[in-house]
Amino acid sequence: MRTRTTAVSTGLATALAALLVLAGCTSPDGSPRGGGSGAAAPPPGASTVPGGAGGYEGPRPQDQNLLAWTGDPNDAGHVTAQSVAGVAGRVTLVRIVLRERTPWSNIWLGLAGVDPNARLSDCYLGVYDARGALRASTADISPQLMTDAIAKPLPLSKPFTAEPGTYFVALLLNGNWATNGLTLKSTGAGISVNAGLTPPNLRYSTVLTGQTSLPATVNLAEQSTSTINTGWASQWYAVS
Repeated sequence: MRTRTTAVSTGLATALAALLVLAGCTSPDGSPRGGGSGAAAPPPGASTVPGGAGGYEGPRPQDQNLLAWTGDPNDAGHVTAQSVAGVAGRVTLVRIVLRERTPWSNIWLGLAGVDPNARLSDCYLGVYDARGALRASTADISPQLMTDAIAKPLPLSKPFTAEPGTYFVALLLNGNWATNGLTLKSTGAGISVNAGLTPPNLRYSTVLTGQTSLPATVNLAEQSTSTINTGWASQWYAVS
């Protein structure tokens, strides 16, 4: 009898110890405590994207299958227009800064409105580098400015690879159109867009007059804001 009692007591002690071990490894809801790596799971809703509070980063061109832009097109809600006397024959420049090597095939333009009675000719888009040298340009885009008021890619006649640096998208308009008929998408910024800047580094400007094609070079030291200050707001452009 003594041997049997000792065996029973020993069995009860072993069972109690096993229960205590299980209780220590289990959370109140019954799930195992801890993990194989010891790492805590992120709280519900936590972002795994790096970069600041909550991991939020603003929109990037790559989010919309573009390579670069002068600004988020969601912010290009303003429509800008100018008279023939105001901009015809002038080269309008919008600065864009590329921070990595970028193959450049198209310039995207936001066409907001079309004048069906316009008579357009010698209208071009192009790209100047920081020295004022024309790197590439489109063919005459007059037909594209007469149809489809949307954001549209306009191909460069000769694509090129842009090294990191400062570039200027150039727009040249010629012909006759209604001031509030032919309109472009813009940021709404006119005078304020050049805050803190002087030629040859203005973010938005015009150069030359009486042009029917984009010249091979422009003198960026001659950047002017006289037309900009009349309400010709900074156009939206993108690269692809």
